[in-house]
Amino acid sequence: MSVPSPVADANLSSRSRTLQLLGIFSGITAGAWLGAAEAPTKLVTLGLSPMIISLVMVMGVFLARWSLPALILGTSSIRADVGRAPHLIVWAILAGCLWAVANTLTVYAIRDIGLSIAFPLWNSNSLLGILWGFLFFNELRGAGLSRWLGVLGGTLVMCVGAAILAIASAGAHTAGANPAHGILAALGAGALWGTMYIPYRKAYLSGINPLSFVTFFTIGEVAMMSALSFGTLGAQQLFIELHSARGVIFWLMLGGFIWVIGDLFQQYAAKYVGISRGIPLSNTNQLWGLLWGVLVFGELHGRSAATYSQVMGGSLLMILGVGAIAFSSATQQENAQWRVAAQRESVRYGISSDFVEARLDGRQSAGESAPSRSLLDWFFVALATGVFVYFASIAQVPNIRANWGPAALLTLLSLILLVSGGIYLWRVTRFQ
Repeated sequence: MSVPSPVADANLSSRSRTLQLLGIFSGITAGAWLGAAEAPTKLVTLGLSPMIISLVMVMGVFLARWSLPALILGTSSIRADVGRAPHLIVWAILAGCLWAVANTLTVYAIRDIGLSIAFPLWNSNSLLGILWGFLFFNELRGAGLSRWLGVLGGTLVMCVGAAILAIASAGAHTAGANPAHGILAALGAGALWGTMYIPYRKAYLSGINPLSFVTFFTIGEVAMMSALSFGTLGAQQLFIELHSARGVIFWLMLGGFIWVIGDLFQQYAAKYVGISRGIPLSNTNQLWGLLWGVLVFGELHGRSAATYSQVMGGSLLMILGVGAIAFSSATQQENAQWRVAAQRESVRYGISSDFVEARLDGRQSAGESAPSRSLLDWFFVALATGVFVYFASIAQVPNIRANWGPAALLTLLSLILLVSGGIYLWRVTRFQ
């Protein structure tokens, strides 16, 4: 990469600040939608197998991951990205496999300790994100003492909050559940998700569009989830349970679709503020999970004041920790280190340095064709829409106690963030 002039330095600094603000807002929007996506997993309380819930959610994820990129940019853009960096297909599939196992663990965690408590525990993936970002991608290098104190102090506060929630879980769930198993499942999901972000950051330092990366990510999700389901239940039992659950398949697939919307914003957060900051930002979904669990599903109804205090106090501590990490913004020196890491990826995989530089700045490189949509793209969109319409036509309202007023309010807030976040991304980067 060439050495920029002083004028270019000033422009880069201004552009970097804009992209960091975009990354922060994308992370917050991701948190709202990732939190809402877990609400359908409450169907586990109806006796559905966690494997069935996770498998059907992955089917919704699959439809969303192929139709949304086709609608936004078109498959021509995806093909061009793959041609530049075909090695990232393997990394994307690996990340998808890790996600599928982690998502299944979250269903077990929700069954055993509840949504409002499981969320903060599996969001321990923030800690791994900080570690991997520093070790592999030069994040926080050259950040300065104040940024380091913000990140380390936030990490400590998050650990304290997680410990308080783990203690509260022993008395906060229904009788007959296994809190210890739920805690282990939630922490295991956090470990897998934290590691999953390594392929994310490799892709974006290589200049790959997030919409291209997630398209192949879903291949790993479907393959791993199918293997887990057939291996655990067997083909006959799997199809029997799917048939008996046909009335709620729509709601589970919808959860997967909602999750993809949140994940797309999470991808842009990881790209523009790094995984050491992007993961904690998107992990504000623990606050949204708490709101859905307590306000909509009444998870802590009838519990003691001490339990309420522990859950609320632990959650607030984790939010404070996330805020301290997320708003320790990258300095110019750290941004320079990111570009060193990007140059390393460019040389390692033979990708044009001009292309990598342009994509780091959220723009197209010189000579790059503008995205366009074909009949194939509209076919993907129509197919996904048709599948959702069919399952919606046979869907039944689940027999779950819920407060629909708070649910409507949370949904409205999520939609406001979606629209404003989408407009922001389009104006600044054209979804690059």
